[in-house]
Amino acid sequence: MSRSAPKGLPWPVDTPVLVRTSRLVKVYRSGGVSVEALRGVDIELAAGEFAAIMGPSGSGKSTLLHVLGGLEPATSGEIWLRGRRVDRLSTAGWAILRRRHVGFVFQFFNLLSNMTVADNVELPALLAGATPRQARKRREELLTDLGIADKAGTAPGRLSGGEQQRVALARALANEPSLLLADEPTGNLDSSSTRDVLRLLRRAHDRGQTILMVTHDARVASLADRVINLFDGMVADDASVVPVPGRMPGVSNVLELRG
Repeated sequence: MSRSAPKGLPWPVDTPVLVRTSRLVKVYRSGGVSVEALRGVDIELAAGEFAAIMGPSGSGKSTLLHVLGGLEPATSGEIWLRGRRVDRLSTAGWAILRRRHVGFVFQFFNLLSNMTVADNVELPALLAGATPRQARKRREELLTDLGIADKAGTAPGRLSGGEQQRVALARALANEPSLLLADEPTGNLDSSSTRDVLRLLRRAHDRGQTILMVTHDARVASLADRVINLFDGMVADDASVVPVPGRMPGVSNVLELRG
């Protein structure tokens, strides 16, 4: 499907490498103290790939995701999205890029409590320029696909954690983003809801969605095709996940270990 580019931002659609970073550094400064959260991170993510980011607490996992999505600025280094350097975009430029090409799923959902499920899912599409009819159609498709169409008129606070994460996933996919960034999407869920969300992520990936997911759980990471391990703000290991013969990759392992 053809995707329009942000105004003034050419968007080559045939570049096989979707995301690339070069010598990416993020330094936090507070009270005269500097902390290096990322120390020269180099990664590449191909279009259609599903990669998990792992590492101990404080290793820079969430920071990397936030910098890649423009939620926090990089201190130095380069970020390329489909052949276009984007780390030097303005705040407004990043906002346009996120609306049209990047979806986020967070551990604590980040849904708007004063809006219904339907409004939460439709809002990103409307902000990106879709008509109300287009936004409503996409929302109906997503909520039906995720098994929560009957919750459209409900406030998020009245849903279970698993249902709220489904809504968050629908919102993130509303604009058919080139890249889905998921930050501990199962970290606040029980085992049953975790299995459901992992199935939905795998289904999205099977349909061609590119996903970069942060997780602390190796069993959840087994859902991905590849695991990138961070340690002390640097890439310590980057390897493909070896499938087990006769098993559905990833989800079956989680089902077996958590079921």
